[in-house]
Amino acid sequence: MHTLHILSKPPGHTRFRECLGMAGEQDAILLTGNAVTALADSTVTLPETVYALREDLRARAIEAGQDISAPITFDDMVSLTIQAQRVISW
Repeated sequence: MHTLHILSKPPGHTRFRECLGMAGEQDAILLTGNAVTALADSTVTLPETVYALREDLRARAIEAGQDISAPITFDDMVSLTIQAQRVISW
């Protein structure tokens, strides 16, 4: 993974759209906070490598479906940041 994009903004936010536009093929996106609501929004198209923080999914009663690579824990999030060459928070 080249860049890990940590996205916390909801789908209607400008930063959400900017993040999706900047993510490259070798990048991964981690949905946190209100960004996990994108998984319940059928109008949002997400790239192939997308993770979502399990605790934020539970807090918003969103089921992790086929749109994400995996629901992850905080420990998994730390591992992803270590693996990435660069981390950008949106």
